[in-house]
Amino acid sequence: MAKRKVAITASQAKGLDLKAQKDFGVPTLLLMENAGRAVSEEALKSIKDKKISVSIICGRGNNGGDGFCAARHLLVAGVKPHVFLAGKIADVKNEARVNLDILIRLKQKIFEVNERNLRLIKRKVLKRGLIIDALLGVGLRGEVSGVYRDLIALINSSSAQIISVDIPSGLDATSGKVLGCCVKAHKTITFVAKKKGMLKAGGPKHCGKVKVVDIGLPL
Repeated sequence: MAKRKVAITASQAKGLDLKAQKDFGVPTLLLMENAGRAVSEEALKSIKDKKISVSIICGRGNNGGDGFCAARHLLVAGVKPHVFLAGKIADVKNEARVNLDILIRLKQKIFEVNERNLRLIKRKVLKRGLIIDALLGVGLRGEVSGVYRDLIALINSSSAQIISVDIPSGLDATSGKVLGCCVKAHKTITFVAKKKGMLKAGGPKHCGKVKVVDIGLPL
């Protein structure tokens, strides 16, 4: 329980991931699997009816990979989510691509979002009862721009319940600074330990209730 009281920086979080791979032989894909499952479990607790519409809005990196994995676990549980990708499927690489490809093989439709089709996406997302924000993680540097900025604005304009994966997209994990714009979550499911940025500056306002979950990564 003690580790739940520890807050770490973005670089420490990245260092733990690297240490898990190099020193302990824990593959990123396994960590992503555990993270995605944890997010899906929290999502299921938040919806009283499996018919409630769920949107999972994913980026192209590992945070998006957690979202793809969560989508698969929701499918297994009988919830058919709507999955949105900021950009093109072809641009998703590595472990995130593995989880995306599984979804595609399961016949899950993936909506590729760009600045031209945002209006159509807006109509779909605003109808949702739950939105899972898996756009940007702790590795974000610099201000949010482009379709990511547009999607964050879209998420915040919705009346849906919002769960952020690891950290609200747009929040600096170390300083708590809002990097141009930031998702305002009702709940944040973060991994291993709270991030220092959750506790200061814009962090508390944007994270909502924070739950720390274990994903098999030693602190």
